[in-house]
Amino acid sequence: MKKFVIRLGAFLLLSSIAYGVLVFAWQNTGYKRFKGNINYRIGTYGNMYTRVREIPQFHDVDVLFLGSSHAYRGFDTRIFEAEGYRSFNLGSSSQTPIQTKALLSRYLAVLNPKVVVYEVYPNTFCGDGVEASTDVIANDVNDWSSVRMLWDSRNAKVLNTWIYASIRDLFDLNGDFIEPLIKPESRDTYISGGYVEKEVYFYSKKSYLANHWSFNEKQVEEFESVLDMLEKKSIKTYLVFNPISSEFYKSYDNRQEFDQWMSGYGSYYNFNETISLNDSLHFYDSNHMNQDGVEIYNQILVRLLRKD
Repeated sequence: MKKFVIRLGAFLLLSSIAYGVLVFAWQNTGYKRFKGNINYRIGTYGNMYTRVREIPQFHDVDVLFLGSSHAYRGFDTRIFEAEGYRSFNLGSSSQTPIQTKALLSRYLAVLNPKVVVYEVYPNTFCGDGVEASTDVIANDVNDWSSVRMLWDSRNAKVLNTWIYASIRDLFDLNGDFIEPLIKPESRDTYISGGYVEKEVYFYSKKSYLANHWSFNEKQVEEFESVLDMLEKKSIKTYLVFNPISSEFYKSYDNRQEFDQWMSGYGSYYNFNETISLNDSLHFYDSNHMNQDGVEIYNQILVRLLRKD
């Protein structure tokens, strides 16, 4: 029995090493068929690589922003700085509560915010978070929080991306990598503090078929875990539903249900119901405000923070 266990252990170890080598080799070839099972995107959409490497410069902030691209494209840290609030934007592309928890586990103690503004876009509660996990794995450090994301997703693409990223980290293969702050292909400019400014252009308003949000129980569980984490640190937390284009917003039939659910957690504000932005003038797509919309919205948010 003892020999069997030893042999089984050796087999599993060698198989794991062989699989890791295979994943690394395939990702570095031009063969696209296998690459569909890896999503290693370093320094691409969203500037996550640069954002997390700025964190050591932002101790003890007044306001920490969390959430998806609605957060890192919706909260302009320069506006809050001008109003006397030192802030950092820890949003990431398609960030779900699974990634929010991982990022807070790493960086909450360093950032040590007085207030958290948590952008709660309903779609981030609906999916499995696979794409968001691979974005964080490719652009951030890989530690125990990465393993937890791996476990939560139980997805081959996340596993393969984690293996590939870990090998690159082990051999410091990204040591010379510098992410550009200006990306002409996406019209993005990274602003110190985590905000990504989009070159101003305008959305062509259109109608949508009926939609419905169906929430993932795992995401709900992790969301509540994030709120518990912040509550234990006595950090005041605002939950906000950032403005999206009105026609897209109205296409969802369970908006009121979502509002009632979020309101049960405390300070929640659905700004789609309280402020009026113009779809054609203040958005660049159905989901994201352009800079003109961001500036209007952020001034309203500043007044809310001052009031409280």
